[in-house]
Amino acid sequence: MSDTIMENAETETATNNTQETSKTYTQEEFDRHMAGMKNSLAKKYERQFADLGDVDELRALKVEAEQRKTQEQIKRGEFEKTLGELAEKKNNEIAKRDNIIKDYRVNTPLLDAAARYKAVAPDQVKSLLASNVRLNDSGDVEVIDAEGNVRYTEDGVALGVDSLVQDFLKSNPHFVQPTPATTHTQSNTGAKSSNGVSLEDLDLTNPEHRKIYKDARNKGLL
Repeated sequence: MSDTIMENAETETATNNTQETSKTYTQEEFDRHMAGMKNSLAKKYERQFADLGDVDELRALKVEAEQRKTQEQIKRGEFEKTLGELAEKKNNEIAKRDNIIKDYRVNTPLLDAAARYKAVAPDQVKSLLASNVRLNDSGDVEVIDAEGNVRYTEDGVALGVDSLVQDFLKSNPHFVQPTPATTHTQSNTGAKSSNGVSLEDLDLTNPEHRKIYKDARNKGLL
């Protein structure tokens, strides 16, 4: 009987211990416990970063640094824009200089040669031949063909502007002024072509008139 009483007493004691171990908390107790843990962690990290200063000051410094970085990026963009404008201005000055040099060393010689060889319209001859003349990297004048290769004479000498104009006028006689009549030549004043057009009224910039002019020369009217 005594053994039974002892067993019951042990069982009751174990039950009480189990109940104490599995004790539940109310919401208020849980919230108080979590708040305590939060404060404990906050104090822990505040001690670790105390030397860095106040947290609010650190946030303000971070915002200021970000704003400064943005301003520097804006300024850098303006600086790059300014560099681009200066580069464009420099390129325009170089192009202007090159055009002046080309006009002096290419266009003027073409126009002068066309006038000396009695071209009807020297400026037109210059325009037609300008693409056949260029300045090389050394600034020297070169006469080139349609493929951009330098042209040479039969003697192996680089072709000059003067020879270019002369060859062109020989190949295109309708661009050359008529030879003035002398006492040894028949005057062609008032001469007319086979279709009755006055040769004095021909406009040699007109392809049809050039054809008439060439036909007249072939027939000895000029």
